[in-house]
Amino acid sequence: MSLSLDRPLLLVGAGKMGSALLNGWLSDGLSPGSVMVRDPSPSPDIKLLVAEAGIAINFSLAQIISRNPCVVVVAVKPQMMASVLPELKPLAGPDTLFLSIAAGTTLDVFSSLLGPDARTVRSMPNTPASVGRGITVACAGPHVSGAQQALAEQLLGAVGEVGWVEDEALIDAVTAISGSGPAYVFHLVECLAAGGEALGLDPVLAMRLARATISGAGEMLHRSGEPAAALRKNVTSPGGTTAAALDVLMGDEAMESLLLKAVTAARDRSRQLARPDG
Repeated sequence: MSLSLDRPLLLVGAGKMGSALLNGWLSDGLSPGSVMVRDPSPSPDIKLLVAEAGIAINFSLAQIISRNPCVVVVAVKPQMMASVLPELKPLAGPDTLFLSIAAGTTLDVFSSLLGPDARTVRSMPNTPASVGRGITVACAGPHVSGAQQALAEQLLGAVGEVGWVEDEALIDAVTAISGSGPAYVFHLVECLAAGGEALGLDPVLAMRLARATISGAGEMLHRSGEPAAALRKNVTSPGGTTAAALDVLMGDEAMESLLLKAVTAARDRSRQLARPDG
């Protein structure tokens, strides 16, 4: 379904995630004339993107208020919120949705800086959004209408899958799994390549094998409706080479246990960052 808005969209912050979303919206058919971008220091990439698309950048605040956007997508760094949100307060009201993709910035922070009338959805996307294969989990704040939640899902869905939680506290767990998760996968590639090198493979070939194996297995997960456990069993012959490796990975020093420690640490750090002294 083509993305169409009855009033403009304001994108505040056009870094990597903001520009990924903008690319997704334009690919989904959003008219460039429906987009306003506000970023005091746009990257060369975003300058090129908006120039090619014909999108105006850095409207004055008065111009933004006069155009009355239906949604404000907040994609700035968390430490910038205290300076950015108060100047957008005139937009806060029942007819404008604030959609945040800023890590660690809670719904209470939005309410304190924008006022209690603000309609806010907090979300946590991940970096595969840049290739249209992201996954975002969102939480709707008080008073967000069904239509506004549907709009948030459509905007976030332009770069991948979307899920929802009712308990905002679970966003920290989402951050630990999918928000930080791509880095865990990239490190697995590094470790697998290092293992191949230790067994005598040329480093270039070892990395090539690791990259292709992880990306290929990921594509199998993407295309198949089977559970990950079933796909694992399909590759594992009893008494074979894969079984020998899995005996180690699923033994006393189990990968599951190590990853649980890792994601718990990430979850705890996400909670710390959400605090004023984090």
